[in-house]
Amino acid sequence: MTNEFLRTSKGKNDECYTPRYGVEPLLEFIQPFKNKTIWCPFDTQDSEYVKVFRENGYSVVSSHIKNGQDFYNYEPEKWDIIISNPPFTGKTKIFERALSFKKPFALLMTITWLNDPKPAKVFKKENLQILSFDERMVFKGQDRKKINFMSAYFCHNFLPQDFIFRSLKENRNQMRLKI
Repeated sequence: MTNEFLRTSKGKNDECYTPRYGVEPLLEFIQPFKNKTIWCPFDTQDSEYVKVFRENGYSVVSSHIKNGQDFYNYEPEKWDIIISNPPFTGKTKIFERALSFKKPFALLMTITWLNDPKPAKVFKKENLQILSFDERMVFKGQDRKKINFMSAYFCHNFLPQDFIFRSLKENRNQMRLKI
């Protein structure tokens, strides 16, 4: 997949699922939100986001378009922070909507989006924070075992500093030890 493909995709590859090792690095940063409700707006109950956060004592509400809960016109009654892996199609509108709530978020996105001028326009007056990793994440639901782009969490009022690197390899290795 090229950056052009990701920018112009019609959504055929949008239903890819974040592996547990791609969610667990967020646990380091969500402690300030311990008594808050996390909204996972692109997730079913089987999502690793929903499972990991609930297993760690967080209140989670999930929603998904296949359940009639479209992110563009659905909002739960009570929530404090958005965390999810949104579709890469329509990413500009997704981030515009997320910012419109004026609440913290951490949304997984292809890092190649930074090659496009749109993130600069979307975050022009907002604080963009990035949690980046040392290797590519392999998503469940992908046809190929290895994808050719890096992913990072694009965040707003979520991280303690604007740019943080973490190791996915360490998380994946720790998961293997637990199994």
